[in-house]
Amino acid sequence: MSKDDYSFTQNRELSWLRFNDRVLEEAEDGSVPLLERLKYVSIFTSNLDEFYMVRCGSLYDLSLINEDYIDNKTGLNAQDQLDAIFDRTKFLNKRRDNVFKSVHSLLKEQGIQDLDFNDLTKSETKFINKYFFNYIFPVLSPQIIDIHHPFPHLLNKSLNVMLIINDKSKILYGLIPIPSSLTRVIYFPNDEMRFILLEKVIYEYVNEIFSNYNVEFKTVVSVTRNADIALSNSQIDEDEDYRGYMKKILKKRTRLAPIRLEFYKYSDPLLTKFLCDQLNIEKNQLQISNSPLDMSYVFNLYEHVEKKNELVFHKLSFNPYYPKIPKAVKEGKIISQLKKNDILLFYPYESIEPFLSLLKEAANDENVISIQITIYRLARSSSVIKYLLEACENGKDVTVLIELRARFDEERNIHYAGLLEEAGCRVLYGFKEYKVHSKVCLITRKERNRIQYITQLGTGNYNEKTCKLYTDLSFITINRAIGEDAMLFFKNMAISNLNGEYKKLFVAPFGLKPKLIEKINGEIELANNNRPASIILKMNSLTDIELIEMLSKASCAGVKIKLIVRGICCLVPSLAGKTENIEVISIVGRFLEHARIYCFGTGEDVSIYLSSGDLMTRNTEKRVEIAFPIENPILQEKIIHILNIMLNDNVKARKINDRGEYEKVIRSIDLIDSQNYFMDDDFSVNEEEEIETESFFSKLKHLFRNNN
Repeated sequence: MSKDDYSFTQNRELSWLRFNDRVLEEAEDGSVPLLERLKYVSIFTSNLDEFYMVRCGSLYDLSLINEDYIDNKTGLNAQDQLDAIFDRTKFLNKRRDNVFKSVHSLLKEQGIQDLDFNDLTKSETKFINKYFFNYIFPVLSPQIIDIHHPFPHLLNKSLNVMLIINDKSKILYGLIPIPSSLTRVIYFPNDEMRFILLEKVIYEYVNEIFSNYNVEFKTVVSVTRNADIALSNSQIDEDEDYRGYMKKILKKRTRLAPIRLEFYKYSDPLLTKFLCDQLNIEKNQLQISNSPLDMSYVFNLYEHVEKKNELVFHKLSFNPYYPKIPKAVKEGKIISQLKKNDILLFYPYESIEPFLSLLKEAANDENVISIQITIYRLARSSSVIKYLLEACENGKDVTVLIELRARFDEERNIHYAGLLEEAGCRVLYGFKEYKVHSKVCLITRKERNRIQYITQLGTGNYNEKTCKLYTDLSFITINRAIGEDAMLFFKNMAISNLNGEYKKLFVAPFGLKPKLIEKINGEIELANNNRPASIILKMNSLTDIELIEMLSKASCAGVKIKLIVRGICCLVPSLAGKTENIEVISIVGRFLEHARIYCFGTGEDVSIYLSSGDLMTRNTEKRVEIAFPIENPILQEKIIHILNIMLNDNVKARKINDRGEYEKVIRSIDLIDSQNYFMDDDFSVNEEEEIETESFFSKLKHLFRNNN
């Protein structure tokens, strides 16, 4: 859908860059422990790397194949957007470098020292010299670049030392790939809080490596490549299985077109021109960084400090946090408890263990007939897979719909798909044009000659690691209508029917957006009749132009709208006659905000949906997503409580102003850091206690009224 009025929308890519700038704010925040601040610098960098590989990769492809493409939020074409991204990134990198320098200096004061070669003591220099010739030099593959030694393929995000050299007769170029097989961080035995990065050591020894040449210039470079591979079933041979095809297509990721060239600290005009010609890139795609080009080593350092100096680690990192078991969940079997009450888990403040216990119990329950589940991302060592295999061994019918195209998790999913198939599970894959991103697990039991459904639906993945780092909601119920919908969902997925009809669930790609538009229209009608009308939406990103226009329409009708959007927000709020009744905040903190909550109405007519999908076109039109209702007033109260605290956050929250920029939230109330609040607060609702309906709805009305 195209639009001509761009007054209340902004470009998704530039909005994302503003969000990543928010990550840097956490690295700048003096109240955040130093090692965590360094991690935020690393997260900012890896975020930007992925952004270039995927989003810039997509725009690059569009610039080549579709000259008529126009962004429906700004009117910019693909090249316009790329140019704006390249320009903005230079500013962000300078800011990142300043933050890194500051954190680096402060860590040095605490004894954690990231060293350059000239910082080494005599004994450390002797150690490194021996280390280089014993462990590094034997595995290096240096080369010159000339007619007999053509310019090699530089792997995506690999580090390489590049040189200008001469042999007294002509100028040549030299290259030393930094081996990924070697340890990146080299700690010194006399003080294991002092370290040097591998690329700095190789950089220092280039004269020994190219001993028959004069080295005139040296630097470290890295190429970022387009990793947005288009997958098409038409490319699969008839006799080739889908997993085999995916293994082949993944190999292409390292060989796609360059999209960015980074230099570490130093560049040279001659080398720059040479690399631009070889890589076929423009000068605005070059970036110079004073921070390491690959910041992933930070997580190794984090674990190293924790292992070697627990006292320093606890001083410089977040206090450990352990998810709680909700009051509503008692010791013993989960299935019998579900007969009395639904369960709603709020990760990471509440543990995933009740769901894992349910899965293990189902795997060994003689009354369980089948387990069906969708999988998008899993932990490296997955208990979910373990219990599914256990269920299969125990004779249960296990069906797993696994999405092999979960970007950057493809290899792991291919591996798990193979394990499941070999064990006898039925394994299904996503659709040609639609990724399956929904999170649903259905356990079918036969009890007293009657079929019983236990359904789990969630906003996040079945990943035991990320559920300790991401905020998500997981709903478990024996509600029969929801169970029947889940049963129909799996039947439809098995026969490639994306147009299924459901009583309770909203299912994309065809059944989610129309239902949300219907809900928004319902609030518009209330406002037109001078009745209270409100919408609260929490999500990761908002880009769907139809839904943005519907929210603008609702705002113009007088509907009070509050949005909690962690990342990309293409809607610009607080504009008279367009979005004046819309407020947008973003929360970036210790945990990654990941839950999607869609709340419509006030009072007894309130309806709350949780979802696996954001309000992005890719989710509403190009993926299989599920939104599911929370109708139990007790669990509704829990969700309203969560929203209320987040909407009153004035520490980690930022509001988006009428220019699309982030501002600090200023309120004349006590400081509220919503994530710290949830870690400290025993907000679990005891489902055995009766809820006071009048009290609940008064809280709900206050929530919608607050700060309007």
